[in-house]
Amino acid sequence: MTKGLDIVTFGCRMNTYESEVMRREATEAGLGELDGGAIVFNTCAVTSEAVRQARQAIRKARRENPQARIIVTGCAAQTEPGTFVEMGEVDLVLGNDEKLKSHNYRALPDFGVNQFEKARVNDIMSVTETAGHMVDAIEGRARAFVQVQNGCDHRCTFCIIPYGRGNSRSVPMGAVVEQVKRLVGNGYAEVVLTGVDMTSYGADLPGSPRLGKLVRTILRQIPDLARLRLSSIDSIEADPELMEAIATEVRLMPHLHLSLQAGDDMILKRMKRRHLRDDSIRFCQDVRKLRPDMVFGADIIAGFPTETEEMFENSLKIVDECGLTHLHVFPFSPREGTPAARMPQVRREIVKDRAARLRAVGDAAYRGHLAKLAGTSQRVLVERDGIGRTEGFTMAAIDAGAPGEIVEVVVTGDDGERLTAMTRARRAA
Repeated sequence: MTKGLDIVTFGCRMNTYESEVMRREATEAGLGELDGGAIVFNTCAVTSEAVRQARQAIRKARRENPQARIIVTGCAAQTEPGTFVEMGEVDLVLGNDEKLKSHNYRALPDFGVNQFEKARVNDIMSVTETAGHMVDAIEGRARAFVQVQNGCDHRCTFCIIPYGRGNSRSVPMGAVVEQVKRLVGNGYAEVVLTGVDMTSYGADLPGSPRLGKLVRTILRQIPDLARLRLSSIDSIEADPELMEAIATEVRLMPHLHLSLQAGDDMILKRMKRRHLRDDSIRFCQDVRKLRPDMVFGADIIAGFPTETEEMFENSLKIVDECGLTHLHVFPFSPREGTPAARMPQVRREIVKDRAARLRAVGDAAYRGHLAKLAGTSQRVLVERDGIGRTEGFTMAAIDAGAPGEIVEVVVTGDDGERLTAMTRARRAA
């Protein structure tokens, strides 16, 4: 690349949103006008594998773009800046707070060398504000993400993320509503609310509004919003008004991704989670009574330290007991600095085997979910030509519709990975 700005995003929906803020701030700072261009890596720290993949991508980018300025930021840069400072391929390392401010991207002649320290990473625990930035669009996506919360006050024994994101802090409801209005005005039919620990929303705001109040306020004040979707939630924190919204608000999409992590009580206690397996099962049952078409996804870790075969079997069983269909399986990966890294570890070959078995159970549940939808009518948001997602977040191959459009289809079958469907008009013809 000669001139221009490229942002490479790893990890969660929060990073997707923040990458758009970074694009705007870095462009305003003139970063893309540098000779040789610039590449910004927005990293993830959730596993050591995520960090390894980022390092690999950085090395590849340097080989292919020897004159480009390379900046590394995101959670991995926040939690282990030294890892990237030591890489000769990297010109500058920015923390999670610094990456959202244009002055940190100022394109001076000796950028990243001499005039600046190579790492600009502050104490994330001292940050008290969230999302003072707004974006008008999410580049290349049919749905828009809106950050409503950042950070986490909980200290699960396996998780490094609070040290990358800081303490929990919420965006005031008025600011969230205004941003969603702008996105809807710019043509987005679906908005996804995101946060690191989204169900803790509001505890730090005046009056302590909960997530349910935010959801209902958005839907009440923005009648033109076709779809509102929630990203990952912690079911134990679901408030009564959120449950009421699930039951009564048809524009709140029937898909919840749950932060379960395990299906065994002893492992959950050693993870320092705040729920037990029966809490998860009961939550899914209660929600389905309110919204029978609800689709559940979940994060589950395989091979957590001290996990026995019997404990792992409980995680396998909870897939069926909760009726999970969209599984994110994580082989346990010790993160230096967390309590779980100091616990007795399960052998790596066992961890890998359990992750594979858990994925197989999840794949079977997903195929069963696809089969149940055969012959049903679905409203699909088109993401790109020929591909979209149902209200329950199931991917579908369709025969019509432009990106960002919602089309009515009838499911004709599936290919094991996604639904196949036809628009009503073509089916009638």
